[in-house]
Amino acid sequence: MWQSEDEAQTSSVHGVEWIVECHGCSAEKLRDIGILRAIFSQLIADLDLRAIGEIMWHQFPSTGGITGLALLSESHLACHTFPEHQSLCLNVFSCRPRRRWDFEKRLHQLLDAEDIRVRSLTREYVGAEIKG
Repeated sequence: MWQSEDEAQTSSVHGVEWIVECHGCSAEKLRDIGILRAIFSQLIADLDLRAIGEIMWHQFPSTGGITGLALLSESHLACHTFPEHQSLCLNVFSCRPRRRWDFEKRLHQLLDAEDIRVRSLTREYVGAEIKG
């Protein structure tokens, strides 16, 4: 039976992980914890993810860079900002298939990012049979 890409994703046994690298971002926005909270909130809401407990944030006094981590019932959401390099690293892993978030549009809007690279990994849970 033929399945659309969305149906195939939701019926197979796998998750998805996005690894996002943004360059040419506003250094000031990368130091703004409110903007990063907004990014996390939008991702969590738009992808129908569920945070477990409080989202953790740490701001480094020397550079103002921020590390954020959300433990999700589906896995995790993490970011690291490097204002001194105008860059952000973002990682989203969901153990259930999800539609792709528009990282390029949203991160350009929120961080003034000029170069956004997104890699997507399918995380399979059912491996090939082991032959002995």
